[in-house]
Amino acid sequence: MATAKVGDKVKIHYTGKLDDGTVFDSSSGRDPLGFELGAGAVIPGFDTAVTGMCSGESKTVRIEAEEAYGPRRDDMVMEVSRDEMPADMELEVGMQLQASPPGAPPVLLTVVSLDEETVTLDGNHPLAGQALTFDIELTEIEDSGPSIIMP
Repeated sequence: MATAKVGDKVKIHYTGKLDDGTVFDSSSGRDPLGFELGAGAVIPGFDTAVTGMCSGESKTVRIEAEEAYGPRRDDMVMEVSRDEMPADMELEVGMQLQASPPGAPPVLLTVVSLDEETVTLDGNHPLAGQALTFDIELTEIEDSGPSIIMP
């Protein structure tokens, strides 16, 4: 039976949970998630977990923060003056904003606190610093073809 390898296109069903059991994402009730193994479309630990699985196989895997969304970084939290925000924007804690730094890809920022004069924004991914547990079922492997080994 074929096993999933780097370069294969796979389809999986999954449920992702935090250490306290909270489900943060799931493909339940949706089409399976499709991606190419090793192409960087999913977090590194997820690629590693699916590699070597057979179609129809299920497993549960815990992925440490370093192989998920990385550690939380204090340098990604910044306090800005309210004057730097659009005047017509009604800010709320938990609100997500997108910033486009010059010459860099857009960054998602979360408002974590605010007062009359300042707004504190967090550029960390919401799951940064957390280990994640996934229940994974590999539903399909599209073989990338034979590997050519050159001497």
